[in-house]
Amino acid sequence: MPAPSSAVYPFGDLLALARQSWLGQMASRLAELGYDDYRRSDAAAVRRLRRGPVPVGRLGTFLGITRQAAKKVADGLRQRGYVTIQRDPEDARQFNVTLTAAGQEYASAVIAVIEQLNREVTRRADLAELTAADAVLRAALFDDSTRQRAAWLPPPGAPPGPARS
Repeated sequence: MPAPSSAVYPFGDLLALARQSWLGQMASRLAELGYDDYRRSDAAAVRRLRRGPVPVGRLGTFLGITRQAAKKVADGLRQRGYVTIQRDPEDARQFNVTLTAAGQEYASAVIAVIEQLNREVTRRADLAELTAADAVLRAALFDDSTRQRAAWLPPPGAPPGPARS
């Protein structure tokens, strides 16, 4: 029997490489669709905004970032014509972010590319491998906020909806 290794598996390095590759594929595939200005924060933001207008602060909470960082994300989307940012008529301290028609189209393209990439990964790995990867990725979620957001993602083979209680 081989002696146990004292080397630590470089999970974080591989995770970072996978994320980098995923983002590169997102950017290149969206560019092929005419969206050559993809930013890594776009996917989560536009998917949330598709459900309707949201105050900047709540967008930040959803994205797991500060209100100031959410304002930068919203401003970047606004500069590219994907959202409007308007003062809330009922609370002048609050600014609501709303997708424009161009933003709706962009969100549809983002979602289509994500679904395409998810299908490709699913074809490359069987259910047991995806289940093991899901368990490891969930184990790598160190803070409660992220674990709570991930609870809404179904594990492999499960129907959509809350994954865990």
